[in-house]
Amino acid sequence: MGIYAMIAFFQKGGLFMYPILLVFVAGLAITLERWLELTRVRNTNRKMWYLLQPVLANGEFDKAQSMINDDDSTISQMLGMGLARMGVVRRREDIEIAMEESMMEIIPKLEKRTPYVGLLSNIATLLGLLGTIMGLIEAFTAVANANPAEKADLLSASISVAMNTTAFGLMAAIPLLLFHAKLTSTTGQIVDSLEMASVKALNNISDFNKRHIEMTSSIRDDEPQGGALDQSSEVIQPPEMETDSEADPGTGG
Repeated sequence: MGIYAMIAFFQKGGLFMYPILLVFVAGLAITLERWLELTRVRNTNRKMWYLLQPVLANGEFDKAQSMINDDDSTISQMLGMGLARMGVVRRREDIEIAMEESMMEIIPKLEKRTPYVGLLSNIATLLGLLGTIMGLIEAFTAVANANPAEKADLLSASISVAMNTTAFGLMAAIPLLLFHAKLTSTTGQIVDSLEMASVKALNNISDFNKRHIEMTSSIRDDEPQGGALDQSSEVIQPPEMETDSEADPGTGG
């Protein structure tokens, strides 16, 4: 279909072709904005996780906190909440709750405006059907007052024109549905990656705490028993005995 045929097809559809076109353009704009934003979030999260993972595995949580403070990615926001809570308590449950709270703030930002793409797809389909129905009403009204010999040709031409809005509505709705599915899938992948990072970070924290407890207990076991050793190390000195040379000279013969 050439450009002129597309223009003729659009013009024959009537007034309902314009709102369908407007809905399609709005859906494309939202899709483009969301795709660029989700791509940026996914790339920044992936880059930051590659830097943070070895630091967390080594138990360098202060260094990880400083790296997170200098970054504005979503994975830094989530892990920052958990590491901030780690400075107060070290229980896994509390740190996990802090990360889940951060996820509840992040997910709506990732899903923002994505449902509108699916909604606009449905609106385009309904506008196409509405345009067809209105065109059929006008066609039957015009045929009622027409010459009987021309009714068949006039009715078939009017129906053909009225069906253009349904066709154009589907042409707009199908790509928007595909775009909506792709955006939803990408958002789900980002959420899954954040959950994976939170679980790995919690495991690293738990392993670090376990090693810390084992090291502390081993140090305590290796420490000498202070009181017992002090008592055992004391040597009882016998009393000094007077020798004959130290006897009183006045008593000597």
